[in-house]
Amino acid sequence: MGADLTIVIPAKNEAEMLPRLLESLTRQDYEGMAETRVIVADAGSTDGTVDCALSFRGRLLVEVIEGGLPSVGRNAGARLASTPYVLFLDADVELPEPALLRRALWRMRRRGLHLVTTNISCRDGDCFDDALYVGNNFMQYVGSFLKPFATGMFMLFDRRAFWKLGGFNERALFAEDYLLSKGVARARFRIVRGGVLTTNRRFRKLGHWRMVWMFFKTMLHSWNDKYFLKDQGYWEESGI
Repeated sequence: MGADLTIVIPAKNEAEMLPRLLESLTRQDYEGMAETRVIVADAGSTDGTVDCALSFRGRLLVEVIEGGLPSVGRNAGARLASTPYVLFLDADVELPEPALLRRALWRMRRRGLHLVTTNISCRDGDCFDDALYVGNNFMQYVGSFLKPFATGMFMLFDRRAFWKLGGFNERALFAEDYLLSKGVARARFRIVRGGVLTTNRRFRKLGHWRMVWMFFKTMLHSWNDKYFLKDQGYWEESGI
């Protein structure tokens, strides 16, 4: 059976984290994994990210394309996809469960969904880091009843539905993942059990309370799309 999935990973200077993600993809038990294109959209890395990605050739169908801000890189990768489904992953996550992709794709096919996400937890974080991601997961759950909420750490899209929504808004400078996910119909959105692991570097850069405040403001402006066209200080202050 051929692959029906394309994976897109925007990256910039991710030589430390990207190998963890790619290694975790090699362990997935999804039967089409060997034939799944893994597209790394590189935004001008200077730390060897491209070489790290290409070193996985022979184990994954990895290719590197030119990227930019995450929305630009994700769209560029999605344009190359011809498969029914496209999975967007952040470069600093890993999939600890070998069955996660298979389970998510099964749910997509069975329910005819447009978007599937999963839970997020922090690797090597403290109790405050863990609490913030618990809050994130809770808001995703609430969103499944009100307005879908997913982050770019794991967004599995039906490709046609993705483009019908217009893809990621490349003018968006903040929370472009939420801006897109909230356009998905509630009945076409699910959270698959399990999760991905990420780091606490966002909290280290910006500070926990700053991140909480930014998240709170995002919720307050969820009906104001123009809010997301401004950086809100995230890229400038985080340095990510």
